Amino acid sequence: MSGERKLRAGLIGLGAMGRNHARVLSGLGGVELVAVVDPMGDTAGTLRVPVVSTVDELIAMGVDYAVIACPTALHEEVGLALAANGVSALIEKPLAPSLDAARRLVDAFEKAGLVAGVGHIERYNPALQSLRSRLEAGELGEVFQVVTRRQGPFPHRIADVGVVMDLATHDIDLTSWVTGQAYTSVSAHTVFRSGRPHEDMVAAVGQLSDGSMVNHLVNWLSPLKERSTVITGERGCFVADTLTADLTFYANGAISTEWEALRSFRGVAEGDMVRFAIPKREPLLVEHERFRDAVEGKPSDIVTLRQGLRTVEVAAAVLKSSADRMTVQLPAPEPEG
Repeated sequence: MSGERKLRAGLIGLGAMGRNHARVLSGLGGVELVAVVDPMGDTAGTLRVPVVSTVDELIAMGVDYAVIACPTALHEEVGLALAANGVSALIEKPLAPSLDAARRLVDAFEKAGLVAGVGHIERYNPALQSLRSRLEAGELGEVFQVVTRRQGPFPHRIADVGVVMDLATHDIDLTSWVTGQAYTSVSAHTVFRSGRPHEDMVAAVGQLSDGSMVNHLVNWLSPLKERSTVITGERGCFVADTLTADLTFYANGAISTEWEALRSFRGVAEGDMVRFAIPKREPLLVEHERFRDAVEGKPSDIVTLRQGLRTVEVAAAVLKSSADRMTVQLPAPEPEG
């Protein structure tokens, strides 16, 4: 790649996630980080590229693509500006704060014929990538249930959305992606405990198109940080810890018993436990490599805007279910454009 022209990239937003994007972009092969947009400037004084105040200034510098890491409420405005000027974009999750805004972004980038993706970083977690491959290979057999737990302390960086759009969108996307199934219904309950206008805790139950049950417990009110995905099926269960990128398989055992009271119980017994050795590359770096390749026109597995739109659709259904105290049925996902 050393003899080829480097892609010119920009970054919009210098919050906690934005600085991680800046770090990765600064060392990404085949890419030159041209400039960063943030009205507050580089308050830490660590960047080696210009920091400009507006998206228009970045566009004028001539960039091939930009990473949108500003607050979710600004994703639509910034994304539409990039699409109108022929700039591809990697948009941090969630794609947009509303379903209508997400649809407008999808339409704009598809009409412009530009590469665009959503930063659902859990897809690049080594534990979940290994889990998906094992499910595709049939190692679990029929999937019965997907359970996720995502909790931790309150993130003061988030002010424009609640825990459903900020955190639960991770679990919604990874559940569909890992299983290859779409949500068909959701039922949820939310609570408001931190004094903010947005929900800070959600419990959701859903069903996937293959009949599997889904449970999500998400909050940012716990001092315990937890990121767990448990998938149970006919041969046992997989447990993925995405904080440590560990994947463990608990097999169903077949142990006979002479205890008459237990003999009639037609369940499963405890079997072998295996923790897999998995190469552990940084998910954010892998995400950037995949998006760079897509912009260069190479075959690459990125999270498309339509996939990001579907995640927003399911998240909106979770919020509607909680507000209306009812189960919400979901239509089939829209086909890729």
